[in-house]
Amino acid sequence: MTHLTPAQPTPDWLQALHSSDSAWIITDDDLNVIHINEGLTRLLGYRLEDLQGKRPLQTLIHAWPDLAAHIREQLTLGGAYHGELQVQRFDGSQVWMAATVNALKRPPFPTAGTTAKVLVFTDIGFTKRFEALQRQMLEDVVMEKPLPELLQDMCVALEAIAPRVRVSVMAVDADGIMHPLAAPSMPAHIVELMRGVRMGAEVGACGVAAFTGNEVIAHDIAQDPNWCGAAPLFVQAGLLACWSSPIKNPVGQVVGTLALYFDSERTPNKLHRQLVLACLHLCAIAMERDANKHRIRQLAYYDTLTHLPNRTMFNECAEQALHSMRGHTGLLFFLDLDRFKLWNDSLGHSAGDALLREIALRLGNCTRPEDVVGRLSSDEFAVLMPGYSTAQIPELAQRMLDAIAEPFSINGVMTIPNACIGVCSYPGDGTDIETLLRRADQAMYAAKSQGCQLWEIYQPEMGQVSQERAKMERELRKALAEGVLQLHFQPQVFSHASHAPAQLYGVEALSRWHHPEWGWVAPPRFIAVAEDAGLIHQLTTWLINAACAQLAAWRTQGLRIPHIAVNLSTNNFHDPAFALHVQATLHQHGLGCQDLMLEITESVMLDSSPATLDNLKALNEMGIRLSMDDFGTGYSSLSYLHRLPISELKLDKSFVQDVCTSAAASALTRSVLNIAQSLGMTVVAEGVETLAQAQWLSEQGCPILQGYHFAKPMPGREIAQWMQKQAITQPA
Repeated sequence: MTHLTPAQPTPDWLQALHSSDSAWIITDDDLNVIHINEGLTRLLGYRLEDLQGKRPLQTLIHAWPDLAAHIREQLTLGGAYHGELQVQRFDGSQVWMAATVNALKRPPFPTAGTTAKVLVFTDIGFTKRFEALQRQMLEDVVMEKPLPELLQDMCVALEAIAPRVRVSVMAVDADGIMHPLAAPSMPAHIVELMRGVRMGAEVGACGVAAFTGNEVIAHDIAQDPNWCGAAPLFVQAGLLACWSSPIKNPVGQVVGTLALYFDSERTPNKLHRQLVLACLHLCAIAMERDANKHRIRQLAYYDTLTHLPNRTMFNECAEQALHSMRGHTGLLFFLDLDRFKLWNDSLGHSAGDALLREIALRLGNCTRPEDVVGRLSSDEFAVLMPGYSTAQIPELAQRMLDAIAEPFSINGVMTIPNACIGVCSYPGDGTDIETLLRRADQAMYAAKSQGCQLWEIYQPEMGQVSQERAKMERELRKALAEGVLQLHFQPQVFSHASHAPAQLYGVEALSRWHHPEWGWVAPPRFIAVAEDAGLIHQLTTWLINAACAQLAAWRTQGLRIPHIAVNLSTNNFHDPAFALHVQATLHQHGLGCQDLMLEITESVMLDSSPATLDNLKALNEMGIRLSMDDFGTGYSSLSYLHRLPISELKLDKSFVQDVCTSAAASALTRSVLNIAQSLGMTVVAEGVETLAQAQWLSEQGCPILQGYHFAKPMPGREIAQWMQKQAITQPA
């Protein structure tokens, strides 16, 4: 390969030239090849006779004419050329080389002439291949290629760059469980062996690397203590050594591992380390981008509190499930918690959140993996159960209700959650999720109208009820806007045991609505609609204003009505300015704070929200009295009485109607009277319908009576006539 005669010894410089990993070419004045080193034969496959007398770049580089001119220009200007070229091997394949061309001042060969050149080629194929891999991975990240596919391609590319190596990538979840993401050349049974393993010691190099956050090298898997009983399976598969490195996210948390498996007992070399060092960063970028995508999807499609699908995601999953159910049956359950708002408002939102999370867990425990469970709104859940028929509704609905009704304790308070469920069937009640949800919702409302902890199957007539409810909401809005609601008033009188002759204690204002088509609408119906439709604040504002206006009109007429009582909703107290609105209304009509009695329910007592407590305190400081309505029907009233400024208790009519016939009712009534007396509170017995009830209550010391026995609710203009007819005296 040289021009030296065999008798001549090989110079040291020539020996060094032949041992170089780079490819060398020396040309004469006309750029014809006169010498090559052995490195060129190793890298490109050419021998001296293949190139001798030829122009090297013309043989090796297809873009020879343009390139030759460029090289000459660089040699003329700077005395050298440096660049990267794609060079053709002897077998026709292409390889990237870093090329340097320099002029030789003292050519070592006589035939080189005075302007000989030396060309040096260094293999940069690895660098170019890795740059291509890096560029492709980053493009795949930007294009949101699925993470397993992206990492699979990376493993294949790495195995092409580093022969006799098998590459795997494992993910580590929040619980420390490892999951294979990519392992294209690993045997299937080995991949399954790696699935679901918890990171830690003695679970292979990957488990230890994930656990410690440091690289782990097992140069001999058969003897490595981290493999324990699994070593023979790896060895039988030809996996004799392993190097595993942790993949970390930007905050340093281990999210996966990148491992190289070798077919011989060894440690990684420089090439392996270069590859892994760069690929760890790329894996971290890809996995972080994938995690962010999942977090965004979680926020967009899943309820952050219960981690159940939200309404949007539930609808998507349910539609897919319905599509796969064609030709089969299924059931949709719509659940609404009973008294959730009371629980949420009384114990705080953190307690309400805890209850919702618990309900989600309980629903998960009584459903199957193929069922679709979602949280649709505050306290509404839906469950789609493919494959079930209507005959199985009683068993499934009751199972859910029983699961929900298990006792639940939070912050030391024990409760028994309840719910109502509406059920409809696929395809009988609908073939799309929107229709099924609407009809299951209607069935749920039908169940709720009958009580709590009940379930109901959808019936076609329920749609009519729902339409009527929606129409009632529209008509109520119109009635409030047009001012057509009315107030009727029911007198409250002192009992004969307290006063003789009879004397008026006050009147209760009651909302009434006469609809041109429906006639008189029962107050519980339209008040419930007002609560659901968010109209209760508007209704209460009208009620207080109209009541104050009527009391002021009576006073102007010379009718001395002691005070007027109005009923309030818990929602009214959530308005931070509610107490100020009440005070302003009284002032507007020239009334004092003692002229108004506000009747509240147990739910207000249990409501621990700051706005409610502030309003109660403000009303008490103003001198506006509070009355506890329906006392005796709740389970927590007694424990709250001494903590709130209550001046009056209204004994529920369910006790009053049985005081003459039920020992239990009479005993409970006496207890209430004793409690009120000890706390300095006035008791008003409502629902007094007979003389016997009035006499019994009077004998037991109940001071105030109210009910049909004395008067039905009447328009304000009839109060004066009633008082005159009944010989009711006015207070002095």
